[in-house]
Amino acid sequence: MQGRALVFLAGVMLLHSLGELPAPGWAWLLLALPIFYRFAPSTRWPLWAMAGFLWALIHAHWVVGPPLDPSLSGQDVRVVGIVDSLPEPMERGVRFGFRIESASDEAPIAALPGRVRVAWYGQAPDLAPGERWELTLRLRQPNGLRNPGGFDYEGWLFQQGFRATGYVRDGHTARRLGTAHSPARHVDRLRAAVAGRMDAALGEAGYGGILRALAVGDRSAISQAQWATLIDTGTNHLMAISGLHVGLVAGMGYAIMLWGWRRVPALALRLPAQRAAVIAALICATGYAALAGFAVPTQRALVMLAVALGAVWLGRTARPSHTLTLALMAVLVLDPRAVLAPGFWLSFAAVAVILYAVAARVGPMGKTDALLRVQWVAGVGLLPLTLVMFQHGSLISPLANLFAVPWVSFVVVPLVLVGVGLSPWVPWAAEALWGLAHLAVWALWPVLEHLADWPGAQWRAAPPAWTLIPALLGLAWFMAPRAWPARWLGLLLLLPMLWPPRADLEPGAFRVAMLDVGQGLAVVVKTAGHTLVYDTGPRFSPRFDAGEAAVVPYLRHQGRDRVDALMISHGDNDHIGGAASVLSRLSVNAVLSRDPGRLDHPDSMECLEGQEWAWDGVVFRVLHPPPFWGDDNESSCVLRIQGSGGSVLLTGDVEGLGEAVLVHSHGPGLASDVLLVPHHGAATSLSEPFLDRVSPQLALVSTGFENRFGHPHEQTLERLERRRIPLMDTAGEGAFRVDVHPDAGVRVHPGYRHVGRRHWHRP
Repeated sequence: MQGRALVFLAGVMLLHSLGELPAPGWAWLLLALPIFYRFAPSTRWPLWAMAGFLWALIHAHWVVGPPLDPSLSGQDVRVVGIVDSLPEPMERGVRFGFRIESASDEAPIAALPGRVRVAWYGQAPDLAPGERWELTLRLRQPNGLRNPGGFDYEGWLFQQGFRATGYVRDGHTARRLGTAHSPARHVDRLRAAVAGRMDAALGEAGYGGILRALAVGDRSAISQAQWATLIDTGTNHLMAISGLHVGLVAGMGYAIMLWGWRRVPALALRLPAQRAAVIAALICATGYAALAGFAVPTQRALVMLAVALGAVWLGRTARPSHTLTLALMAVLVLDPRAVLAPGFWLSFAAVAVILYAVAARVGPMGKTDALLRVQWVAGVGLLPLTLVMFQHGSLISPLANLFAVPWVSFVVVPLVLVGVGLSPWVPWAAEALWGLAHLAVWALWPVLEHLADWPGAQWRAAPPAWTLIPALLGLAWFMAPRAWPARWLGLLLLLPMLWPPRADLEPGAFRVAMLDVGQGLAVVVKTAGHTLVYDTGPRFSPRFDAGEAAVVPYLRHQGRDRVDALMISHGDNDHIGGAASVLSRLSVNAVLSRDPGRLDHPDSMECLEGQEWAWDGVVFRVLHPPPFWGDDNESSCVLRIQGSGGSVLLTGDVEGLGEAVLVHSHGPGLASDVLLVPHHGAATSLSEPFLDRVSPQLALVSTGFENRFGHPHEQTLERLERRRIPLMDTAGEGAFRVDVHPDAGVRVHPGYRHVGRRHWHRP
């Protein structure tokens, strides 16, 4: 059974590794598989893989559905649909899932996706799951930042079933049409009611978002700083309602029912108390999983619990490995998209590691020894997986979980859930219990923050994906039973993961990486041994900026944890917005900007014409602005980089007067092989004299997909086209890089939107 489940999993993964989905007609092959399985025994393993592939294909085409028709992207569409998720508050409104039921004649329903993620900006009404609304939506194709090492937002949208994004246009014309009645909507309304009561009771309490996550599985209210502490201590798994919490609730239901049933002889004669307790445990666990929105960890936990309780009902012993396999198959059949979620791999891997290292041992083990060993093997066993997935591992995780797991599981969660149960009938008691739960989290938090600040508590690296297999084999060898010979040799298989990245740039060479940050700019320049970051992209909200989402992950993915110089061209948000995240997450030696006081760094200085330095045979020279200029577009820091094989000119948002001064002051000195088009290609930039002086072979521009400014402007494109200068745009390419080598000269590499493409990505 285990082998078939793994082969089925491989087939699902193969489907989701494709750049384009096969036609839906191929799904009919699934009906023929039983015939081959019956009459061709030698093909059974490939048939299980094909079954996984075809089932994932069916699910993608007919359950998730197609994305928005490109012809409707950016258009206003009048639709009727249902709010089908908990509304998520934003800085300037609210965001929610919306399932479209019908549309106006101008937009055929066949051209629209089934589910979209909608933002309602401004004064949005109180929305509740299950409400039916008529809205005018401005829809867009699924789109996210595409950078190496960064979060795949388009993949997340596909995993959640969103096949478009959009926002409400003219909220005054929106109409509430009533409420949909279905079991799923009733559950969503219950979750929303619980969340609303918790918000009203806790108000602005600092850890209210954590209690809300433990109650209804909604983690949107957890602050960025709190998430950082949870991740740095390896305790973020506690915020996912998984096997630990579901098992705890089931155990509480089992114990209470067993105690009560045995005290009523008439009931015990009709049904044994143990079987009644099994029913109660399953009902409690299912209710909690529904309250959590049936996320992947709860699905896995619920299936495993159902198998184990079924064995108790039948009076048999369920093998742990068999239970885990059934859970894997059930999750994949229910939703093949689960393989796209890191939680899928982490949850199953955690159970598998614990079973391997603890359950397979011979001889008795005390409760304390078992607890210590579980924390140790889970922390160490998942470390390679977290390094490959997130470029981060918590070395302090076993110790932090030793405190946090029992405290959260046996103190915080029971208080929260009993409060949830009492809240409809005894609100004051629920508020008191939630207050105690908040106090318990408040008491735990200083311990977590102290552990997170320990020197060496974090391991930040970006090992290649291929190193994961030898690392896992090595850990399996190392954590084998004591009778296993030479267990220490397993540690040798970890060496590829620990090996420092190979230097791929020789002296005199440099690499310019244009990161995809939407409507903004972020450039990373690398030489053989140094790193410069030029602008950091925009800050989208208090919880999200391009520095955290694009620049820091890219540098860690490239094995660079130090920035030798951070240069901010000027103070507009789309250039400086991510700087604070870069400064807080990475070691930065020096900062140059137009307004040094805005950046919290001891070596922050003003960027001025005439500054010059050399790294590894590459010369960096600031060409603009002269002294006593301001902090606007015309005053942008302009940087020219000269290596043995060519040169690159980075221009920020310089335009108009700034370009004229550059032409007058430097003339032929502006000539460069590669030009970053000023101000994202606006009509007021890239004047004819400036372009003639630079005379580039290649132009680069950073813009947002379907940006409202229309960048790059048609005039800019015409000027480049007349001179036959090719243009690369992050909106279409994603992140891309240009290498300048002493021998090969300028070499352009394909954009990440093409190289790392999956079928859910925008064309």
